[in-house]
Amino acid sequence: MSVRNLICVLLGCFLLVIAGCTATGTTSSDKRATIEQMHDQVLRDIYAVSPGARSHVAESPGYAVFSNTQLKIFLVAAGGGFGVAKSGGQATYMKMGEAGVGLGLGVKDFRALFVFHTASAYRDFVEKGFVFSAEADAAAKASYTGGQAGGGIPLGDMTLYQVTDTGLALQATLKGTKFWRDPELN
Repeated sequence: MSVRNLICVLLGCFLLVIAGCTATGTTSSDKRATIEQMHDQVLRDIYAVSPGARSHVAESPGYAVFSNTQLKIFLVAAGGGFGVAKSGGQATYMKMGEAGVGLGLGVKDFRALFVFHTASAYRDFVEKGFVFSAEADAAAKASYTGGQAGGGIPLGDMTLYQVTDTGLALQATLKGTKFWRDPELN
């Protein structure tokens, strides 16, 4: 692959990551509606592959659903997205950004469900928003074909469920993710 082609691929991947950082719509109401549609679809998708997640969500003091696009190029990973955290019928619209290091190559668009086991874990997530994790996965999916290795992963006082929407990735990454309230939508 020529340097020019590599630069074009990397630029395209970067634009994909940036596009994944915001909900679509022209008004705040449109953006909230987009996030709520994503929320509903992610729950349907995760419940289909992990039926036990439904009872986890129902019994939890709070949960959060996010759409994320992630780019991994050799030793560096970056990503961004948006979502909503819910507790007791209250919604908090949020954004996310992540950075990491590790071996791998790929781009993936995935959805995540965080189920909190304690009210304080939910509060800390919404107010402080940091998650540090190690991730190793292999994913290959385009539209509704393909698959992903993964499932519910316990992370302290929360469990993470993840489904890949589209992408191709083979990676092992140590990363930090920052979640924060979206000032426009709250």
